[in-house]
Amino acid sequence: MDQTPPHVCDEPVFREIFNRYSRSLYNFLFYKYGEENNPEDLMQEAFARLWDNCKKVSPEKAKSFLFTVANNQMLNDLAKKKTVLNYQKEKPATSTEVSPQYVLEETEYMARLQKALEELTEEQRVAFMMNRVEGLKHREIAEILGISQKAVEKRIYKALESLQLKLGKI
Repeated sequence: MDQTPPHVCDEPVFREIFNRYSRSLYNFLFYKYGEENNPEDLMQEAFARLWDNCKKVSPEKAKSFLFTVANNQMLNDLAKKKTVLNYQKEKPATSTEVSPQYVLEETEYMARLQKALEELTEEQRVAFMMNRVEGLKHREIAEILGISQKAVEKRIYKALESLQLKLGKI
């Protein structure tokens, strides 16, 4: 019997790739470019392009293909828009059970945190958010970003150092 290796065009293989990488691809786009730049649409577009090119991309290369396509599409979209990313400011929900002083302090802290995060370099912010928010290990971040694990560690360390300077001990 001639057994052919799994192929991205096989629906179960494609579904497995989608289930494995869709969330991390979305989070990567969200952390790097913000919600206002439609990370969900770009993630879906990347998977559509993977399906269109399924005969050319091996399952082992699917992750790299997806992240490269999505990142390039985002850069193209941003170039077309020719706008600077704007961060949305959300008002925190207030509750009658907390003191107005607490709400004020929380609001001020969140504003300082948002500003401190915006002041990080893009590389530091992406690595930091993938680690602290998404819970990815340094090795996983290195693989997604195509850099060494040491580079990821340095970016996260520098981000923490910068945040501690601006916010005090976290």
